[in-house]
Amino acid sequence: MSPVLYRKYRPQSFSEIIGQDHIVQTLANSILASNISHAYLFSGPRGSGKTTTARVFAKAINCSQNGHNEKTASFEPCNKCNSCLEIMAQKSIDLIEIDAASHTGVDDVRALIDGIRFSPVNSKYKVFIIDECHQLSKSAANALLKTLEEPPSHVIFLLATTEIHKMIPTILSRCQRFDFKRLRVPEIIKKLEFISRKENIKFEDSALSLIALNSRGSFRDAESLLDECVSFSGSNSSIKTDDIKDILGLVEISQISQFVDLLISKNTKEALLFLNSMADNGIDLQEFAKTMIFYLRQCLLLKLSPDLLTPQLSGLSEEELQSIKKQTESLQHKNIESMLKIFIEAESKMKYSAILQLPLELAVVDITYPES
Repeated sequence: MSPVLYRKYRPQSFSEIIGQDHIVQTLANSILASNISHAYLFSGPRGSGKTTTARVFAKAINCSQNGHNEKTASFEPCNKCNSCLEIMAQKSIDLIEIDAASHTGVDDVRALIDGIRFSPVNSKYKVFIIDECHQLSKSAANALLKTLEEPPSHVIFLLATTEIHKMIPTILSRCQRFDFKRLRVPEIIKKLEFISRKENIKFEDSALSLIALNSRGSFRDAESLLDECVSFSGSNSSIKTDDIKDILGLVEISQISQFVDLLISKNTKEALLFLNSMADNGIDLQEFAKTMIFYLRQCLLLKLSPDLLTPQLSGLSEEELQSIKKQTESLQHKNIESMLKIFIEAESKMKYSAILQLPLELAVVDITYPES
């Protein structure tokens, strides 16, 4: 069975890590200067490369080919020596990875601390990667804190978290902190194009843009969605934009455009009937609301300045963008902004509503019904 794409194309060197140049440069300089700290904290949204960067860094500082010749000294792991190969095969006894989500107790941390006093077997450093470290219990975090204060010289801690606000300040103060950013759509598209060429995957021009937009800055999610699309389309078929919409349960832009026309014309009755029709046809109304917000945002940006949106950045075709521009010609940006705020509020209330479509119906009334 072939590995899933996000495992097959997981970066194995700093040069393959995308969207985090500021972090890569800092870590590279510290390796070249042999200025390695005892503890690092990687924070940021899921799928932004925190654990991957930690593994690459662990390889680089333990690579037997680095630092032996000043003229050829490199911050990149060679991926050929025994240390690199063991880490890549997840067989290194000097790299210990712990998922704090399932090892939250003080006993788990004490067991980790007991192993710290032993020197590394095959490497220069014994590296501990603690993922989702914000989920450690208070007693476990305090036990870890004591070790972070004065760790042995052969130990490096790499902590990763998606919720840094839950970390205790005393741990934060003992780590070098690196904040990972959400990946930008063009960065995700570029990497997806690279993978598609390598895997001989055919795709429509707008398909990868749609995948990137719906990954919400997480490249792991983008790779997983690409994998799912390949399975859906078949190995010999092209990935189509419509297929992605079916997989994600996305609402057609043409339907949203029709609905917005009814709102602009203040046709309360037809707009409410349209919503009922959506519900009767099994459309996910929460997804409808999200797509409506996305669409109105595009309307507002186009109204403010057409240069703010391109087909690649918006996930819409040139024809759809021109259609939006024409549709909103009679509106002021304040009108669009008001509609956008109303639907943002409606979408947030849907999860608590006894009748799922009621907040959307009230939004329609707010926008279309004449004031008394």
